[in-house]
Amino acid sequence: MVTELIQAQATDVFRIGLIVALVVTMFRTRAATGTVLPLAAGVLFVAVIVPLTQGGTVAAPIWLQIATGIGVNLVFVAVALAVAGVLRSALGAGRG
Repeated sequence: MVTELIQAQATDVFRIGLIVALVVTMFRTRAATGTVLPLAAGVLFVAVIVPLTQGGTVAAPIWLQIATGIGVNLVFVAVALAVAGVLRSALGAGRG
């Protein structure tokens, strides 16, 4: 059940889009809001809002959907930050 749940969440285009938008927004507003708190709040928000609004494709308790959603979201944020770091260094952004 957990494996199917993680696979379903990892291939959810809506979740991926929300996480990408979260990381882009964090970069645009980090001077005012910081980095860690907006990312943590966004990861938790997406993990809760997606199963509550869309209904899961896998029959699992809501707490399990949220817990696995947090894990999947953290992986997506890590990948998005890594890609953003590579792009920023390749384009020369962020050099003082």
